[in-house]
Amino acid sequence: MTELHLPWLQLAIALPALGALSLIGLRNHAATQRRTLLCSGLSLACAAGAWLDFGSLHAIAAHDRWSIASRLFGVEFFVIDELNAPLLPMAALISFVTALATLRTKFRHYPFTISLLSETILLATLSCRHSWGIVALLAISVLPPLWELHSRGKPMRVFAIHISFFVTLLVAGWWLVERTTPGTASSSLAFGLLTAAVLLRCGAVPFHCWITDLFEHAAFGTSLLFVTPMVGVYAAVRLLLPTAPDWALQSLALVSIVTAVYAAGMALVQRDGRRFFCYLFLSHSSLVLVGLESATPIGLTGALCLWISVGLALTGFGLTLRAIESRTGRLSLSEFHGLYEHTPTLAAFFLITGLASIGFPGTIGFVGAELLLEGAIGVHPWICLLAVLTAALNGIAVLQAYFRIFTGKRYFPTISLRSRLPERIAVLALAALLLGGGLFPQPGLTSRYRAASELIAARLERLGQRSAMRAASD
Repeated sequence: MTELHLPWLQLAIALPALGALSLIGLRNHAATQRRTLLCSGLSLACAAGAWLDFGSLHAIAAHDRWSIASRLFGVEFFVIDELNAPLLPMAALISFVTALATLRTKFRHYPFTISLLSETILLATLSCRHSWGIVALLAISVLPPLWELHSRGKPMRVFAIHISFFVTLLVAGWWLVERTTPGTASSSLAFGLLTAAVLLRCGAVPFHCWITDLFEHAAFGTSLLFVTPMVGVYAAVRLLLPTAPDWALQSLALVSIVTAVYAAGMALVQRDGRRFFCYLFLSHSSLVLVGLESATPIGLTGALCLWISVGLALTGFGLTLRAIESRTGRLSLSEFHGLYEHTPTLAAFFLITGLASIGFPGTIGFVGAELLLEGAIGVHPWICLLAVLTAALNGIAVLQAYFRIFTGKRYFPTISLRSRLPERIAVLALAALLLGGGLFPQPGLTSRYRAASELIAARLERLGQRSAMRAASD
């Protein structure tokens, strides 16, 4: 396999872990944030370096030079390819801006150590192509939120039960797949368990209450880091898509489109800001899974574009809500707050990121949504209609929330509510990527199309090999 020029992947994964170790015993909260930003920023630079280095090699896949895992275990766990090349800097950027946008008044409550550990696990998961490695890392990734809930003394039963089921289903499903004789199809039970595990991790109906529970009790930043990179979709692409039978992908799409419509409807009637964000996120993330079922280059390209678009847009949207919440307390959507005059910048960011998440023209989400609909209409037209309905409901929900928060009777605060410079930098960086990707979509589209083509080719090759071996045995 082709080698990168430097060990970018190992550095990107190791730096946050080293940063977390360096925070042990540190009592100064400002120093804690500075050290977190330093390690997370260096990790982001290494992830971007890996993407650029991989692009210059023109290879199908590449691994680190001087790989430690390869020398110790004889197996290359961390590989960069067309699929994960842009996902790595996206995940590192989400972690960095979340730490950057944390206000000084929240330093005591934000778990910087846990956020760095989560970033290490997240980057390792997205870099991993070894099947059991992905399963193990997905199981480990649930520990930081559990640790935070426990340390804050918050209820953790709902989250722990759902996540335990997810880990059990994932391990059992992949164990059954691995026991399958080469050249034969895995049992329906194996793929049924894997499909259920993916749906549970993505929060599909009726397994979605753990996400609202997590946002209710954990820090807003921790919850964002756990859900917005959408590692459940990564599990679906790496573990299900290559070998799953058509019925498994169709089941995934059916449950996902039902979840998308249901969550969009629920977002319209929520009266709590965090629950509104949860349902909006569930609706958008479910549409990404719908695109996987089409298994056509156009539809899959749309799903992969939407993955990045939703990850960036809803991170910016969530950070904006978090910034407003840090000034006013838990946000109620049952009344008008009239905050526009005091927070005009946050109002602009709210509208930009919210509209970008629903695929407003001029943003990267528009490109992904268009391709997703074009791919779906040729396979299942009714899915296309429901996806349009979902986008319309989400658009109404975003505008309704905007009017509730920023319009209404004038509010007279006793302190300044203006956004701080780090908050503006964090959300402005995300907004610039969303608009830049929409105005100049070709580089991103080319990358996602190549990734989609490779995934479909790998699926057809494996299914073809299985059919050929079955014919030979007959």
